[in-house]
Amino acid sequence: MSVSARTRRLIAATAATGLLAGGAALGTAGTAGAAPAPTAATAQVTVDPHGKHCVWHKGHWEKKWVKAHWKTTWHKGFRAHSKQFHPGYFDKNHKWHHGFWLHKGQFHKGHWEAKHIKGHWEKHWVKGHWECKHR
Repeated sequence: MSVSARTRRLIAATAATGLLAGGAALGTAGTAGAAPAPTAATAQVTVDPHGKHCVWHKGHWEKKWVKAHWKTTWHKGFRAHSKQFHPGYFDKNHKWHHGFWLHKGQFHKGHWEAKHIKGHWEKHWVKGHWECKHR
């Protein structure tokens, strides 16, 4: 009894596919086993002699919600100069007095002003720090 050529080709193709897939799986398994395990670059873990488990956290930006609040600001005083013209006139003795400019220096006092600020997000820089816990 002879097996048809079609069946022989099917068996050969299945066997070749199985061998190729198995070889590829073994190849990746060997590579994965030889490669070092990935480490976390953001945290460094140490254990001190007293049994504390310490982790280093790198500095980073952190968003925080700031509730609505009142903010008081100081507005400093300033000196304002104003010029005012006084026109000429005749007095009761019919003597003419010339007009003149009056230069007035006036000081406006400083004051506090309260302003309402709506709630908003702010970014804060958190410094790098060690976080230690007892075991």
